[in-house]
Amino acid sequence: MGESVGTLLELDVTGIAHGGISVARHEGRVVFVTDAVPGERVVARVTEDRKKSFWRADTVEVLEPSEHRVDHVWPEAALDRDPAVRPGGAEFGHIALAHQRTLKRDVLVDSFSRFGRIDLEDLLGTPVVVESAPGDDESDGLGWRTRIRLHVDADGTPGPFAARSHTVVPVTSLPLATTAVQASAPIARGSMPGAEVVDVLSPSGSEGARLVVDAQRPTVVHEVVGDRTFAVDDTGFWQVHRAAPAVLTAAVHDLVDPARLDPEGQHLDLYGGVGLLAAALADLAGPRARVTSVESATRATEHAQENLAEWIGARAETGRVDRWLARTVEHASRPERDRLRAGTVVLDPPRAGAGRDVVVSVAALQPAQVVYVACDPVALARDVATFADLGYRLEALRAFDLFPHTHHLEAVARLVPVA
Repeated sequence: MGESVGTLLELDVTGIAHGGISVARHEGRVVFVTDAVPGERVVARVTEDRKKSFWRADTVEVLEPSEHRVDHVWPEAALDRDPAVRPGGAEFGHIALAHQRTLKRDVLVDSFSRFGRIDLEDLLGTPVVVESAPGDDESDGLGWRTRIRLHVDADGTPGPFAARSHTVVPVTSLPLATTAVQASAPIARGSMPGAEVVDVLSPSGSEGARLVVDAQRPTVVHEVVGDRTFAVDDTGFWQVHRAAPAVLTAAVHDLVDPARLDPEGQHLDLYGGVGLLAAALADLAGPRARVTSVESATRATEHAQENLAEWIGARAETGRVDRWLARTVEHASRPERDRLRAGTVVLDPPRAGAGRDVVVSVAALQPAQVVYVACDPVALARDVATFADLGYRLEALRAFDLFPHTHHLEAVARLVPVA
């Protein structure tokens, strides 16, 4: 710990950085500041000074508030709490909802400029807008989380971790969670003795919520999206926002170019989970669609096979996407390559992005189009830059605020061959 840790600084906050942290400068050095809003003057306590190029600090007082500052939606995360015991997970909760989306738009555009070498708005010919999910404006962005994870302290009290730490923070409210999750969450002091982790989830295909304690054996639950039902493990991955599955299904429908969609092609859904986006793609390709979903989690693949059963040409395969693609590139027959070249690829990688190896393999298959669903703008921009080097250009993009009161956003992009 350096000699500046604990020092109070008066800072003029000038911008927003990826990760939901504001940016200021002190004596020429960048300071990343939590719980601030660009345009404010704040007092912040230095928490980290190990790097010469930047420090980190937590806001403890606002001297000149932004017009976009509001009372924090989570009282336990407000400025009157010591930063060390402010729960994480709502780092934009002190910012008006509409302005949160403006800041997310700024991060998205900046990410493409710095990491993708693309002026996003110039390329698209239109301003980038981070769109709200249905119902969020009416609810002020509250009550959307269908899944939460609580950690349990030595006294048996569940709660979220404090921001950027493993300190469990007791709370009396969970305002981002759905009503069912809030009603079932065991947040009373000492309510979970002996446990370490509690997941609370409220599947759309059932009433109420369920608790998963520690390494509990998975149970199959059902999620409803439109007129389709998906089986998924209660311990498995599913989109957290109550409207996200429907929003992303609609976005894939919108971003897939019908003129490039060959019903006879071999289509791929990479990082396919239980088949949500494979189903969206198969809807477009028709009842004879050939769609292969690739996912590393065995149980998710088993569910995907069931969830995609209505399409006789759909299948789900278990494997790491990079290895599966490398084998396909090396061993595909000429007819298989022709079908893959006519196909559409949808991919929804984890936060780190697809990465160079996966992008190189996808481009080697020469698909008619790629629809990339991303939860991290920097990772998306980097991968889009790699695709550009390999002959695929960004043609369309939409962005969605599927994580209100946090810094996260979702983006869906279409890439097509340059020639």
